[in-house]
Amino acid sequence: MKKKRLAGICMAAVVLLAGCGTNTNEKVTNKTEPTTAKETQETTTVAPLVIGDNQGTEINSHEGMIKSKLTGEWVDPENGNRRPIAVMLNNIKEAIPQSSIEAADIIYEAPVEGGITRLMGIYENFDELDKIGSVRSSRLYYCYFAKEFDAVYVHWGQAIYAQDLLNSSNIDNLNGLELEGSTFFRSSDRVAPHNGYTSGERLLAGIEKKGYRTDYASDYKQKFLFAEQEVTLPDGVSAKKVTPGYAVNKPWFEYNESDGLYYRYQYGAEQIDKETGNQIAYKNIIMQTVNYYDYGDGYYYIYTTGNGNGKYITNGKAIDITWKKDTEFGVTRYYDTSGKEITINPGKTWVCIIQNSGNISIE
Repeated sequence: MKKKRLAGICMAAVVLLAGCGTNTNEKVTNKTEPTTAKETQETTTVAPLVIGDNQGTEINSHEGMIKSKLTGEWVDPENGNRRPIAVMLNNIKEAIPQSSIEAADIIYEAPVEGGITRLMGIYENFDELDKIGSVRSSRLYYCYFAKEFDAVYVHWGQAIYAQDLLNSSNIDNLNGLELEGSTFFRSSDRVAPHNGYTSGERLLAGIEKKGYRTDYASDYKQKFLFAEQEVTLPDGVSAKKVTPGYAVNKPWFEYNESDGLYYRYQYGAEQIDKETGNQIAYKNIIMQTVNYYDYGDGYYYIYTTGNGNGKYITNGKAIDITWKKDTEFGVTRYYDTSGKEITINPGKTWVCIIQNSGNISIE
């Protein structure tokens, strides 16, 4: 009886497909119609196809979803259309592991005084994060990096050189010096200044209190172009281990072929998220070499406009790139050696800002 019932179901399926005018020479595929890199907000309307008595394969159509401007991945429009936040994260040894760093879609790393680096995590979906940080002070160049993503910039204090910009109307920001006790809080597990944190709920309240816009600006130009087909860099050099050359934390990334991600290490060990216990990993790495000068009091000025060289690294390969940014509040663009703007793989990205005196190692 079971065999006859199965045969009947299969025959019904054949009749149904024939009645719909299906060409039996065409293969059913699980790929939707491709979109261009710039058509990141277009949604699909194809319904999922389920074959058989709940025993077939469901085809994910991404119905009602849009492409994230930060990762190029399909996300809920509520997240994909909202302004991200850009949080300054402490990165000295006494302040690791960081909380909720794994949830960041993009990480910027740049040198600050004393040879240490500071991180900036850019988050799209942050509502449910109970503890983010520890949060540290701003440097002027990080303001410009945050601006490239139309992000609300989150920091606890600032170097004197960033003060004028932060006090202007050019960058929406939340400052722990002003909002401690509401948007920001201190924990008891570390000593100040390494115990300053925030949360998704507190950030939303702070944004509302300040009256900041919550969606992307209508004229926002997306920073990254994401590829529709997997980027493999066939002409690139092998990049199994990548070392950006920062002096104090001595970080590196190791490529894992099984999942195609680069896993992050620093201070001689895995870099993990305190809240999840997971080692953080990234699909893309961008090395951006920049000019700089020393103010003379330990602080750096890093040039975020102009042009320079760098590397794009993904899927175990690396290529040479150049970068260009024309205006103070513009967006940095990256190009291959032929002068064509690069497309990067969907997924998380780590951007290393490296002084032109630095030493990048790719093995």
